[in-house]
Amino acid sequence: MHLNLATRDLDASVAFYSTLLASDPLKKLDDYALFVTEQPALELALDFSRDAQAGSGQHFGLVVDEVDAVDAQISRLQSAGYRVDVEREETCCYANQTKVWATDPDGRRWETYVVHEDAEERSAAETTCCQSEETIFGGRQCCA
Repeated sequence: MHLNLATRDLDASVAFYSTLLASDPLKKLDDYALFVTEQPALELALDFSRDAQAGSGQHFGLVVDEVDAVDAQISRLQSAGYRVDVEREETCCYANQTKVWATDPDGRRWETYVVHEDAEERSAAETTCCQSEETIFGGRQCCA
């Protein structure tokens, strides 16, 4: 998969994605960085843009095979000083999952998750499933 994301702060974004992907960029220039990873199979390009804005109502995800990989992601993100939201065995998007959420410097929400099993309901009432960082940490109700 290839993603190209614009960012207002390339250095902060490189630091975030180096932590999220557990990888250094293959290329790093003044206005561009390129990550190429095998797990997940991803080519992520970051372009500097003073006008970069994260899209509303979207998020991105990295699926992993086991809870230990989610726990490792939690440790990496927290050790680097990023705020995380952890959900353990919660129902979200018709699946019971364990996941960690983090937000990049431009406001894009990323989840790293493992699916335990499919579920009949979209999400449990008490979950923070797919909510924005502002909603989760700001105390407001989602979808009101």
